[in-house]
Amino acid sequence: MRALVYDGSLKLTDIEMAPLRSGEARIKVLLAGICNTDLEICRGYMNYQGILGHEFVGIVTEAAADCDPAEAQKWLGRRVVGEINCGCGHCCLCAQGDTRHCAARTTLGIDRHPGVMASYCTLPFANLYAVPNEVSDSQAVFTEPLAAAWNILEQVHIIPSDRVLLLGDGKLGQLCAQTVRLSGCDLTAVGKHEDKLRLLEPFNVRVRLLNDWMAERSAEPAYDIVIEATGSAGGLELALQAVRPRGTIVLKTTVTERSQLDLAPIVVHEIKIIGSRCGRFAPALRALQQGVIHVEPLIAGTYDLADGVEAFALAKKSSLKVLLRV
Repeated sequence: MRALVYDGSLKLTDIEMAPLRSGEARIKVLLAGICNTDLEICRGYMNYQGILGHEFVGIVTEAAADCDPAEAQKWLGRRVVGEINCGCGHCCLCAQGDTRHCAARTTLGIDRHPGVMASYCTLPFANLYAVPNEVSDSQAVFTEPLAAAWNILEQVHIIPSDRVLLLGDGKLGQLCAQTVRLSGCDLTAVGKHEDKLRLLEPFNVRVRLLNDWMAERSAEPAYDIVIEATGSAGGLELALQAVRPRGTIVLKTTVTERSQLDLAPIVVHEIKIIGSRCGRFAPALRALQQGVIHVEPLIAGTYDLADGVEAFALAKKSSLKVLLRV
């Protein structure tokens, strides 16, 4: 099959399809999304080499030999998305249904599990979610990053009286803003790109350019909650400058660059810092089905897999979503 592979350089190549492992489905990929994590992998993040990609929508075409025939038949031919973490199935976390934090997990297109930027991918049936008919392919491919944004509402109790600051106007920041505003909070989004910030105006989100916000920040009261989605190692420092004493910072950024940050203010001001990574797919799919999240304006372009290297070049320049049509 054709696949977009990173092995120290990015290239499109022919590769043998991997055999199905126990409990797995083979999925014909329809669309895949390029994520900031994919770009970071190409800079050395996680030391991953192999087929890239973890955001996808596809159709189940085959089941592993040990799968229950009746269960497999329910999935064959269905359009699906899939959670990216594959747990060991035996530890206490997996027993509690939390494969996202299994110490032995592999992660689709990130850690020891071939990704989705290929003709086919594989995932355990337990990771799959059927895509509702009302949700298009171009919407469904956003399920994984939307689940990551929705995870904020599961980790932090946000109420309408909270003053919330979102740092970052890229694709994840946009999804975080659309999601968090559903809490009814007083939300301000700060970013570097006027055109990107303008996409949030229909959702009644207050927007500020970073330079203007920095110039006037000292005159503003501090924020109860700051969501850091800048994609930069310096984002946490900005968040610490904006959050009130005993406030909460939610970190969404993962980058290869190391931060040289003075941690004393976190102790002195008793700041709560919450790491926020993957989220559950069911709420994200439901939000897309109900039309409360709008993802189409976030698509910067759609390329054929054959033009994947060119698509990555665009993704490096654009803070919006670039899709691959497989």
